[in-house]
Amino acid sequence: MIKNPQTKYERFQVPNYKNRTWPDNEIEKAPRWLSSDLRDGNQSLVEPMSVEQKIRMFDLLLECGFKEIEVGFPSASDTEFNFVRKLIDENRIPEDVTIQVLTQSRQDLIERTFEALKGCKTAIIHSYNATSPTFRRVVFNMEMDEVKALAVKGATLIKAEAEKYPETDWFFEYSPEVFCDTELPFALEVCEAVIDVYQPTPEKPLILNLPATIEVATPNVYADQIEWFCDHISCRDSVVISAHVHNDRGCAVAATELALMAGADRVEGCLFGHGERTGNVDLVTVAMNMYSQGIDPQLDFSKMNTIVREVEHCTDIKVHPRHPYAGELVFTAFSGSHQDAIRKGLAIMKANPEQKWSVPYLPIDPFDVGRSYEAVIRVNSQSGKGGVAYLLEEDHGIEMPRRLQIEFSRIAQYHADSEGVELTSQRIFDIFEREYFKDLNDVVIKQPLELKEDADGNACADVTFIVRGDKEVTAHGRGNGPIAALVSALNSGFNKGVDVIDYNEHARSTGSEAEAVAYVEMQVGAKTIFGAGAHSNTSRSSIQAVMSAFNRAIKKGLIELDA
Repeated sequence: MIKNPQTKYERFQVPNYKNRTWPDNEIEKAPRWLSSDLRDGNQSLVEPMSVEQKIRMFDLLLECGFKEIEVGFPSASDTEFNFVRKLIDENRIPEDVTIQVLTQSRQDLIERTFEALKGCKTAIIHSYNATSPTFRRVVFNMEMDEVKALAVKGATLIKAEAEKYPETDWFFEYSPEVFCDTELPFALEVCEAVIDVYQPTPEKPLILNLPATIEVATPNVYADQIEWFCDHISCRDSVVISAHVHNDRGCAVAATELALMAGADRVEGCLFGHGERTGNVDLVTVAMNMYSQGIDPQLDFSKMNTIVREVEHCTDIKVHPRHPYAGELVFTAFSGSHQDAIRKGLAIMKANPEQKWSVPYLPIDPFDVGRSYEAVIRVNSQSGKGGVAYLLEEDHGIEMPRRLQIEFSRIAQYHADSEGVELTSQRIFDIFEREYFKDLNDVVIKQPLELKEDADGNACADVTFIVRGDKEVTAHGRGNGPIAALVSALNSGFNKGVDVIDYNEHARSTGSEAEAVAYVEMQVGAKTIFGAGAHSNTSRSSIQAVMSAFNRAIKKGLIELDA
């Protein structure tokens, strides 16, 4: 990069349209959509799609709900020609779908294009020529009048050729290529000349595509250009204004949205932004942005995972994991604070399903695009209690009390750090199970445990404890319930002065059976430690939780057993 870029690059001259109204407008409905995946998208691939891949892409676009699909450039090659013929000959085009093809303004190429479309019920013929000063000077060495004459010639040839095929309902599209870098009065003049040829009507409108072929300015500038053009075109009710934005400045989505606010009727682009150089505008993002604002985009991306896989298969290009709405990680939170906020938001939505969607960090419900909640919260070394708690609750029915969440999150984080990997939901449950349910055998209860009630209504426990597999300790305990009685027996038998300061329980469904899960927070000296138990019998789960806490205290060195 040079130190003074202004010596090499010139700032774009903004039209500064004073009569603009678009900043006060809102997008209120879906535009007409055109997918250019099979044309603009395909021509940008290192390895263009095979016929099989093109068919799969075409079928995918139909499933997504596209009614206008640019299927190729049939005069460019036999492959392109034969693909269009295959669609027509095999009756692959639904009655409500219109295919579009691109052609240059040459007689032989136009004739070849119409041959490819013979027998098609409805089709759009799209012609173009570059109008910007750079292209006029550098590429074509043409004056303005010559450029306009070329556009008129192309329209004249196409209209005449269409008359030879009256069985097809023809529509026409014209693009002043690089519109965004063309003098607005000249772009208007060329388009008016093309209108004079086609003589469109409100019933048979002409599509005028105004492309940001190469992004040259900020999105607001493109919006000004679109609104100026809409305000000055002679027969606004007989033309469809189409936006075709490339992503050279990374602003294609914004430019497209502002273009719609400025009066555009139609949007051309590709799934996930495929196309030349940095790509065309991403139709998925534009449509889903509308959806997130409560607008039906008239496109269906409810099976996003399938769409991603199919596009990747057809293009041999991976969708970025952070791609809006579609990437593998876009609904995923690793940060502990984010996880906690999402978990709380989802809990509120679950309790109040009638309310409008409002979940922190999630602009839409992942379920709407076919994503499961399993992928929303994932745990690594950066994660906190919220993510761990969410996965245990959603996937395994473990509803930890808050202070246990704090305790166990540290344990999970230790494993994430030491293993250096993301912890799956199953791995987290395995850690929880081993930590609180299993391998806690320093002190166990010799069965059967006798629990009785005395004359005062207190619970009494006569317990035989087996210490480290061989030593037996018999103790009696008394309290206002089974837990208190067992704790009393532990203190009597081991003289340790432990106490249960908190108790929680809930039902947990495990397939055809249900079990109770109990949690106790045990005071051991100046410290506390948790235990957990699970059993079909509530009393047994409570007893297991107490013994879990006691054994964990031994394992952590908070309790020392006599030799």
